[in-house]
Amino acid sequence: MGSVVIPHLSSGWHVDQAILSEDERLVVIRFGRDWDSDCMRQDEVLYKIAEKVKSFAVVYVCDIDQVPDFNQMYGTFCCVSPFPTPRCPPPNSIKSELYDPCTIMFFFRNKHMMVDFGTGNNNKLNWVLEDKQELIDIIETVYRGAKKGRGLVVSPKDYSTRHRY
Repeated sequence: MGSVVIPHLSSGWHVDQAILSEDERLVVIRFGRDWDSDCMRQDEVLYKIAEKVKSFAVVYVCDIDQVPDFNQMYGTFCCVSPFPTPRCPPPNSIKSELYDPCTIMFFFRNKHMMVDFGTGNNNKLNWVLEDKQELIDIIETVYRGAKKGRGLVVSPKDYSTRHRY
């Protein structure tokens, strides 16, 4: 059932407030479904590192099934076709950055922080990162870059060969 100890953001308003209210620390939000096995594994890692990064980052989780208003606020319409395809979901559904089973996004002073992982997608971390130190290093790198005013930072590790293509 997902993380019980990492703070849950239960509405789009709560997500916005988490991002807007933090002035000095990086906001790390795991988006996904609490029941998903990838999310459970990622939440376990986030829980274990939350105390270690609390001086420069705050960690939240958001179940995208329980917070549909967030998808409506930040999503973009895919298409208007009445016939669903892999690239076009059923009518009235929304395609956004939150289509992966488990996604981690970073925000600093109300700004979405992009990270170059070498995968071509700089908007989010969309795979389970089970190495605690690797995740701490990424969070710290994003924080240091954000403090310097950068909107895009380069990951300390290149993940370009991480996925099968």
